[in-house]
Amino acid sequence: MQHETVSRDEWVAARRTLLAKEKAMTRARDALSAERRELPWVRIDKQYYFDGPGGQLSLSDLFDGRSQLFIKHFMIAPGQQHHCVGCSFEMDNVDSVLVHLENHDVSYVAVTRAPLAEAEALKARMGWKARFVSSFRSDFNYDFNVSYTPEQLAAKQAVYNFAPLDFPIEDLSGDSVFYKDDDGQIYLTYSTFGRGAEQFLGIYGFLDVMPKGRAENGPFHLLADWVRPHDMYGKGGMVEMTGRYHPADCGCGKHG
Repeated sequence: MQHETVSRDEWVAARRTLLAKEKAMTRARDALSAERRELPWVRIDKQYYFDGPGGQLSLSDLFDGRSQLFIKHFMIAPGQQHHCVGCSFEMDNVDSVLVHLENHDVSYVAVTRAPLAEAEALKARMGWKARFVSSFRSDFNYDFNVSYTPEQLAAKQAVYNFAPLDFPIEDLSGDSVFYKDDDGQIYLTYSTFGRGAEQFLGIYGFLDVMPKGRAENGPFHLLADWVRPHDMYGKGGMVEMTGRYHPADCGCGKHG
């Protein structure tokens, strides 16, 4: 890996020039964050229920006594054996900050369309701390544009990341934020999908200052080029375009 080499004084001068740009970016990010918080809200009047380890839970119950709720739309369909490396990566990243979120008025819950037993088995295997619930018996995933019926896909009526979905897949990932006021009324305040979730992946802060950067140089030019479930590194396998990981010995026919 070749790169320009200079004296320490020349390096400091170049670093100061870059620092001015970094400070401008920090101010721009602060302004964008404030603009996000100024988005109008959507009142949620429909009742949603989820299957949790202790029984049925309402959307209100997921707040767990707090006023703010972050929902990770975890991409697992019922019976699906190959889960999303991006969703798994996000869960790995949140584990270290979960206690801090909960002590700053934020509850974090992963919602999956897979039945609860399947979600709980994956959670146990991966050792995640965050709560999982299942929307298997609910319209929740469909209403928040992360799951689609065969009819929607056939009619090309599916919407993802606020635009028409251009490939047929029944489940995708995303993140949604909700607020509950003192009267118990719930509002949708923010949602993000695709690369929008990178803001919740703390590892990129490290990679972006490393000499090789993110080094996402594979076929997707995304984290799917290198991220694997944390118990699968060094074990081969492959990731398909949808972000789903396939172990080397899964025998599904999608890889050699």
